[in-house]
Amino acid sequence: MTALQLEHVSKTHPGEPPAAALADVSITLRPGERVAVVGPSGSGKSTLLHVAGTLERPTAGVVRIAGQDTSRLTQRQLAARRAASLGFVFQQFFLLEQHSVVDNVARGLLYRGVAASQRRREAIATLERVGLGHRLDRRAAQLSGGERQRVAIARAIIGRPAVVFADEPTGNLDSSTGAGILSLLAELNADGTTIVVVTHDPKVAAAMDRQVSLLDGRVVGDTGHD
Repeated sequence: MTALQLEHVSKTHPGEPPAAALADVSITLRPGERVAVVGPSGSGKSTLLHVAGTLERPTAGVVRIAGQDTSRLTQRQLAARRAASLGFVFQQFFLLEQHSVVDNVARGLLYRGVAASQRRREAIATLERVGLGHRLDRRAAQLSGGERQRVAIARAIIGRPAVVFADEPTGNLDSSTGAGILSLLAELNADGTTIVVVTHDPKVAAAMDRQVSLLDGRVVGDTGHD
């Protein structure tokens, strides 16, 4: 059983000349892994996250979610599969600043056909899970950086995804707050969620069980390679 699999994936951006962001990348993620994707700027880390997370389609190769070939899905089917199986946490948070934290988190279920009252109940329960039960009535703009990242994580996990992708989740935070976010990700992993962290920070990478190293769009190291 695999949580996510990339088979000979390449991604080329159009231009003169075309730019190869990923080249023949093959990675298998097993359920419950904690994986860090590392490499210098321009190595293809963010592109890998977008392609593995089905936010972009690869130019070549196959991305499978729990064994399902996503290249065979329509855009609508793919969006539904992504909403059901994957969660995303970005460095910039991408919160609706003037909306309550509950409304921000409830949006994580917006595309899953869940009734508004149930979305709210699940948002409150998820915020309590990440330690923000005392901030339910606050607007996102009123929160600290660490609290905003916890809201972003709650939004990512409200649908109980099998895999959570985190792009530099501690990049905008001080070291103490960042350590708290890593502890939260570890707790989610203990519940069975596969965690994939894109990071420049060697301390963050060391906190994961496996490190996948990229250079010029290719995998040049993988501590979990069989």
